[in-house]
Amino acid sequence: MATTTPTTSAEEKTFLGQPRGLAHLFGVEMWERFSFYGMQAILLYYLSYSAADGGLGITTSTAASIVGAYGGTVYLSTIVGGWVADRVLGPERVLFWSAVVVMAGHVALAVLPGLAGVGAGLVLVALGSGGVKATATTLVGLLYAADDERRDAGFSVFYLGINLGALAGPLLTGLAQSTVGFHLGFGLAAVGMAAGLAQYAWGRRGLHGVGREVPSPLPRAQRGRWAAGAVVGVLALVGLALTGVLRAERLATVVVWVCVAASVGYFTVLLRSARVDRTERRRVLAFVPMFIASVAFWSMFQQQSTVVALYADSQLDRDLLGWTVPASWVQSINPVFIILMSGAFAALWTRLGPRQPSSPVKFAAGTAAMGVAFLLFLPMAGDAPGTSPLLGLAGILLVFTVAELLLSPVGLSLSTKLAPAAYRTQMVALWFLSTAIGTSLAGVFAGRYDPADQAPYFGTIGGVAVVLGVVLALASPFIRRLMPGVR
Repeated sequence: MATTTPTTSAEEKTFLGQPRGLAHLFGVEMWERFSFYGMQAILLYYLSYSAADGGLGITTSTAASIVGAYGGTVYLSTIVGGWVADRVLGPERVLFWSAVVVMAGHVALAVLPGLAGVGAGLVLVALGSGGVKATATTLVGLLYAADDERRDAGFSVFYLGINLGALAGPLLTGLAQSTVGFHLGFGLAAVGMAAGLAQYAWGRRGLHGVGREVPSPLPRAQRGRWAAGAVVGVLALVGLALTGVLRAERLATVVVWVCVAASVGYFTVLLRSARVDRTERRRVLAFVPMFIASVAFWSMFQQQSTVVALYADSQLDRDLLGWTVPASWVQSINPVFIILMSGAFAALWTRLGPRQPSSPVKFAAGTAAMGVAFLLFLPMAGDAPGTSPLLGLAGILLVFTVAELLLSPVGLSLSTKLAPAAYRTQMVALWFLSTAIGTSLAGVFAGRYDPADQAPYFGTIGGVAVVLGVVLALASPFIRRLMPGVR
C-alpha cells in the first residue's frame, strides 16, 4: 500500500503555501465545476423555454423540480462514490473514473435531442459529479497532518478553484446558448470536463500515492452480492419511472426523502460501528447540529439555480447600453465575489490561527447571514417585472458569498477532521448529503415562489434562517465539548 502520510517539512514544495498535491486537485475540480455550473446555468431555461425559443416547454414548477432533484442527486451520489472509494478502489481512482462519467454525461446533453438527452445526460453527470466531489475533498484532507493549521486555509484555496470554474462556466455556456443555442452551451461544458480530465491524467502522479489505499476493503466474497443489489436498485428505479410513479413534478420531493433516509442510516452506522471509538462517536454526534444548519443553508443558497434564475429572467432589468445581458450570467456574480474574497478569508483564518472562531460559531454566522440575504430581497419585492436593479441583486449575492465562505469550505474541512478513521470518504459523503437535501429543497421551495407576491416567500425563509443561526450560536459551547481536539 502507498503511504498517505502528509509531508509538513520546511523543504516541502508548495502551491500557494499549501502541499503541492493541492495544485492537481485544484485543477480537476476547477474544470469539473466549469462544466457543472456551465450546464446548470442554462438547464432551467432549456427545460422551461418554449420550443420556439429552443427549449422543451416544460412548466416552470416542473422544471424547477427537475433541477432541484438533479442537484440533490449529484450530492446524493457522493454516497456511491464514497462507498466505492472506501471499500473497493480508493478515493484517487474513483476521482479519475468519475471524471470520465461526467464528461460522458455532458456529451449526451450536447448531442442527444429532447428528453432522451436530458435523462441520460443528467443521470451520468449526477453520478460522476458525486464521485468527484466526495473523493476530491477527501484527497485534499489527506494532504494535511492532523495538527496542520493550514488545513482551513488550504480548503479555502481549493474553494477558489471551484469558483474559478463556476465563474467561467455560466459566462461561456450562457453566451453560447443566447447566440447559437442550448446544445452548443452543453457542448462547451463537455469540452471543459475533457480539459479537466486531461489535466488530471497528466498530473495525478504528483499526489505521490495519496488516496490509493482502500481504508476498509470489501471482502471479495461479498462483491457479487453488492453488484447484484446495485443492478436490482437500478432496475427498480427504471420501473418506477416507466410506470409513472416517479413523475417529474415531484422528483425533488422524492430526492429529499431518499436523502433524509440515507442520512439517518449513515449516522446510525457511524454511531454504532465497532470500528468507531468513543472519541470518534462523540465527534459524529457533534456533527449532527452542523448537518442540520448545512441543510438550511444549502436550501437557500442553491436557489441561485431555481428562484434566483427565475428572478433574473423575469424581474431583473438586464439592459446594458442597449444589450440584454443573458440571464444565466447572474449565476457568475457569486463566483466573482468568491474569487475576490476567498483569499482574504484564507489569510484571516491563517493569521488568527488558534484564535479564530470555532467551526460551530462559523456555521452559526453563515446560516444567519444567509437568512439576512433573503430578507434583503424584501425592498425589491414590489418592483414591476423587468425593473429590479442589477446592482441590488449583486449586493444580495455579496451577502450570499460571505455566508458561503463562513460555512461551506469550513464544512468541507470539518467533515475530514471529525471523520472516524475507518469512514473518511463516507463522512465526506455524509456532509454532501446535507447539501443534497438542501439542493432538493431548493427545487421544492421554488415551486412555491410567486413572482406576483414575493414578500411572504423571502420573509419567511430568511427569518427562519436567522433564528436557526442564533440557536446554533447559543449551542456552540456544548457542541465544542463533543469534539475534543477539533476547533
